[in-house]
Amino acid sequence: MRTEKDSMGPMSVPANALYGASTQRAVLNFPISGRPMPEGFLRGLGLVKLACAQANEALGRLSPEKSQLIQQAAREVAEGKLSAHFPVDVFQTGSGTSTNMNANEVISNRICQLTGNAIGSKNPVHPNDDVNLGQSSNDIIPTTLHVSVAIALHQHLRPALAHLHATLGAKAQAFSSIVKIGRTHLMDATPLTLGQAFSGYAAQAAKGVARVDKAVSALSELAIGGTAVGTGINCHPAFPSAVIRVLNAETGLFFREAQNHFEAQAGRDDAVEVAGHLSTIAASLTKIANDIRLLGSGPRSGLGEIKLPATQPGSSIMPGKVNPVMSEMLVQSAIYVQGMAQIVALAGRDGHFELNVTMPCTRPFTSSATPPASSPTPASPASRPTRNAAANWSSAP
Repeated sequence: MRTEKDSMGPMSVPANALYGASTQRAVLNFPISGRPMPEGFLRGLGLVKLACAQANEALGRLSPEKSQLIQQAAREVAEGKLSAHFPVDVFQTGSGTSTNMNANEVISNRICQLTGNAIGSKNPVHPNDDVNLGQSSNDIIPTTLHVSVAIALHQHLRPALAHLHATLGAKAQAFSSIVKIGRTHLMDATPLTLGQAFSGYAAQAAKGVARVDKAVSALSELAIGGTAVGTGINCHPAFPSAVIRVLNAETGLFFREAQNHFEAQAGRDDAVEVAGHLSTIAASLTKIANDIRLLGSGPRSGLGEIKLPATQPGSSIMPGKVNPVMSEMLVQSAIYVQGMAQIVALAGRDGHFELNVTMPCTRPFTSSATPPASSPTPASPASRPTRNAAANWSSAP
């Protein structure tokens, strides 16, 4: 163990951990779920810290030497190389201050390693005065929320939906000559082709792509520059625009400064809107999945109009049985997404005065990715901070 100090005094920290006293206090205070903040959010936080360092250098508030060191360490956070050093539980202080300080401390201590100084010495870069310069958790965390979710939607969900749209469109063409019975109210109606039915599914997927674009647009306003309550106290007036230029260059997206910083920090309406778009996409995919598994039901005593690929045995007791497992998986995923969307809506509702303090709990329950082998001195499970032997965060369910 080593001893680090913060504004509340000394704190014992595992010797090989890159976090410091503030993070250690948070881990002891919040042994709740055993789940740290998601990997995508942590990587987005690293990117935001990198952009802040570049902006502060450009504005003459941070020396080039300190800026380059912060950018180097923040880049490692953004690349997931230091994720083992972010143990703070997802259920924590509602502003995400613990995770913001976790990042500040990790970046400062990684710089200590890079420059041959003792971890915890805050030399040559201080976690508050340098890494957090011109920032507050109250604008950094909502900024990171928007940046990390926008990146995930643009880089992962949009291509997946675009691929689904193309695939369903190709099936619509391939099935254009196959006539089947239409159904309304689950009862026989007038005929249509299977291709026409699949064209409807393809259109739903296309609208899903458009909804992702709307969601990314809704996340384009960033709270950076509002600092504590939206007034921008202790922040250079040109800081937000300088940070956003770096983020746009790094991500290829088009972020902009919030039109009203008080709204950007007090409310989470943009996140609620995005949750609505994702819930709609989940509803579309559920409809498609259910139609396909019903059309393939049977096959002898059900509808049996289409034959689904056999991907695995369907029963441990009935030989030859095959189930629509891919459709079932998609339906379950959609139910989960809609449940998370409801959590986001409730969290957005429950902000008060100048800050919404429900932000960390809206992060999806995804396990942190295993850090690469090149991660510098990750904290081993045995050395991670605990409240007591029974409350080790790394072994919580």
